[in-house]
Amino acid sequence: MKAPQLIFPISFAAGFTCIMFEFEWPWAFLLLPLPLLIWWLTPPFRIQQISVQVPFFESLAEATGQTPQHGAVVQKKHPLQILVAILIWILLMVSLARPLRVGDAIMHNISTRDLILAIDISGSMNEPDFRASDSTTMTRLDGAKKVIDGFISRRQGDRVALILFGSKAYIQVPFTQDLKVARLLLDQAAVGMAGQQTVIGDTIGLATKTFEASQAQQRLVILLTDGNDTASRVPPLHAADIAQQRSIVVYTIGVGDPKTTGEDRVDLGVLQQVADTTGGRFFRAEDGAQLETIYADIDRLAPVKLNSESWRPKIPLYQWPLGAAVLLGLGLWSMLFARSLRLSRRVVRHG
Repeated sequence: MKAPQLIFPISFAAGFTCIMFEFEWPWAFLLLPLPLLIWWLTPPFRIQQISVQVPFFESLAEATGQTPQHGAVVQKKHPLQILVAILIWILLMVSLARPLRVGDAIMHNISTRDLILAIDISGSMNEPDFRASDSTTMTRLDGAKKVIDGFISRRQGDRVALILFGSKAYIQVPFTQDLKVARLLLDQAAVGMAGQQTVIGDTIGLATKTFEASQAQQRLVILLTDGNDTASRVPPLHAADIAQQRSIVVYTIGVGDPKTTGEDRVDLGVLQQVADTTGGRFFRAEDGAQLETIYADIDRLAPVKLNSESWRPKIPLYQWPLGAAVLLGLGLWSMLFARSLRLSRRVVRHG
């Protein structure tokens, strides 16, 4: 069971700061009256003896052949000795109580959401028909990366992962809160790195597997593609059903031309069904402006949730009162030793 702690705030008006101290073992202060109790319960030893006083002591000593010696003298304690002894005891008890300096509270936000961005990099994403929000034309992948880069930069607090897929799906960035690294590796993605075909089902399956170690309350996949599933071992709807059973929400974005024939035709129906199965949303994007609007809508539909934790760094300070007690003790011993030397010399001088 953790011992109770005492906290003493000290405010410095000049800096408008508040320095906090606490004692880890405050029960040590119960020992402060211990020396007083010992002094009160154990009085000094006293003995009474019968003695004979004679006026001819020196003659008697000479007749017996004895040399008289100075008797024992109990010297009175100097008031400074008592004061220093009290201060040393107090400092020792303060050190025993383990004083700690408590720093300013440090807030740490823990995201309750893990987010996977699944980006299609198949051959069709190299088509230069994507119109950006500034009316310039670029390839579909470059246009998507431009919008997604801004989306990632707003993910403060989220853990973000990046999956790239073509004929195969692979993890480009595992879950991280280092958004700069995620944006850098997204920028390095190129068409054809994963093959020319499209595996939507396998991508959802890989995302589901990636979430296995996730403890986040909200698990979200944003899948962007311009084609239809042509090479998956797991059908997209079956993969979506498994994701739904594991409480994974999939948002799908179609950026291709549904009127195109063959493998390059985007299957909007499948993307719609995948989103509906997992409780997500389907979006259709024809240009950069629409794509930016879609990611802004996703921000509103799935706002980030944060759990905040705070802690205060603690710096031990017991060495300071302990060191002060040692220095006071050494100073007192030096003073008494010097005093004893002076008395010895005085006795020898007058002996």
